[in-house]
Amino acid sequence: MKGKLASGWILPILIIASACSIDKLYTMKQNRKVHPYEQIDFSEVVKRYFAKDETSVGTIEGIYSVSSLITKKGKGALSSNEKERVVERKENYSEVAIIRDSKNSGREYLEVPLDKDYVPSYSIRGEFTGMTEGNILVYKHFESRGRIFSYTFTYDKAHDILEGVRTENDGGFTVTYKLTYLKLFPKN
Repeated sequence: MKGKLASGWILPILIIASACSIDKLYTMKQNRKVHPYEQIDFSEVVKRYFAKDETSVGTIEGIYSVSSLITKKGKGALSSNEKERVVERKENYSEVAIIRDSKNSGREYLEVPLDKDYVPSYSIRGEFTGMTEGNILVYKHFESRGRIFSYTFTYDKAHDILEGVRTENDGGFTVTYKLTYLKLFPKN
């Protein structure tokens, strides 16, 4: 009887021990992972947030839902008329946090995606710098392999919307990339 009772406790103990070790292995793997983007952990995010000297209301700082639209404009091969068509449209495809960055003199705000849960650190995927005009910003978006795309953004304080545009020439066509950020929190 003692053998059956003891073996009845071994299986649950092994399951609990293996679950703990899997979690620890995942955390260790994430800590050793080489990231292509600048990383910031949760404690550093909190420190930057509490180090700021002004409120988030009335600034671009906050949590946003991001949408994109890509259009292509130009003349077709056998046409003399210029046409514009939508290449890709993504509505609310990402959620990001824009946080004031008082530690880096080269940028005013940093952008961190909030789409993943339970990560030991977050990738800084973009940065905003203000122009001399109050509602014009330059946004640098960081892609893999070190590519950086620059957008010109405007901020509509009344509606809490950021809109950015970037254009490229592709042969005889002009490709326009438009990003729209709708502020979810905090609301004015």
